[in-house]
Amino acid sequence: MPRNRAALAVTLALLATPPLSACGSSSAADAKVVTVYSADGLKGENGDGWYDRVFKDFEKQTGVKVEYVEGGSGEMVQRAVREKSNPQADVLVTLPPFIQQADSRGLLQKYAPRGSEQVGGAGKAADGTWTSVVGNYFGFVYNKKELKRAPRTWDELLGRRYENRLQYSTPGVAGDGTAALVKAVHDFGGKEQALAYLKRLQANNVGPSASTGKLAPKVDKGELLVANGDVQMNHAQSKDLPRLGIWFPAGEDGRPTTFALPYAAGLVTGAPHGANGRKLLDFLLSRRAQQQVSSIGGGFATRRDVKATDPDAVALRGLMAGVDVFEPDWTDIEKHLTTYVEEWKNATGG
Repeated sequence: MPRNRAALAVTLALLATPPLSACGSSSAADAKVVTVYSADGLKGENGDGWYDRVFKDFEKQTGVKVEYVEGGSGEMVQRAVREKSNPQADVLVTLPPFIQQADSRGLLQKYAPRGSEQVGGAGKAADGTWTSVVGNYFGFVYNKKELKRAPRTWDELLGRRYENRLQYSTPGVAGDGTAALVKAVHDFGGKEQALAYLKRLQANNVGPSASTGKLAPKVDKGELLVANGDVQMNHAQSKDLPRLGIWFPAGEDGRPTTFALPYAAGLVTGAPHGANGRKLLDFLLSRRAQQQVSSIGGGFATRRDVKATDPDAVALRGLMAGVDVFEPDWTDIEKHLTTYVEEWKNATGG
């Protein structure tokens, strides 16, 4: 064969060969993967969480393997920001206001999962970039063995009994830590009043924590008496941590308050496996997965047409009885989040 014709044959053969990824696997093999970056709380310590069940069922049904990366809400968004020019995640799941932050930074693309029409307006983005997949509320936990009752007010936490026995996760890093700041601002009637209180509370605070999920086991063991958390995660943990009790500090009128803090999911802009990301989002909002949110995940279904009646769902409704639920202005909080966190650091030395 003449040299020029041989070269042409080699070139055509190379063009016909499937391209290899950086790790040496073919694109066909890569197509059987979906990568999830998520806030902690939905995966069980012993493989018994909602994610564990749903991911297993998803893999069995679709043949697509779920690669899972977990951290604080802020941590996951910052990781996605660093990778924006070369996205590694397909699906991002975080708590507010970090899902709004991800949206404002262009990390999410529009996709309305099947079943999202059954999610209420406050549970999804107006522009269609994210949808709540697990309903949840902010809360605190206490050790039921060492405390005869749950604390009723914020002021009780200033007592000497809680010195070095109290901890809350770091605002700006953990979603629940940021939520603690949001609730304090609401309950004390303003940012300045909340920061003044948190400055005083610092005398009893053990110190910063990037992960809220690690605090509940410390409360159950008695290392801590009180910590922040959220209803879904803590209710799920209480099955293995029997001394864990959930409570809500009261506002100025003496009534306990909280607010919705759902796990919201969106498809990452430029997702390397976008088709699989869409499949997974559809699966997370499927009736079967939503029916399992309370019984397996300890949370609340976000679809209005799913009415769970299992014992966990009944217990969760009872827990929320008599608690005032307010709605934060997440758009404003996301816009000023950096400033709020810096002011919190200045006030507490955090």
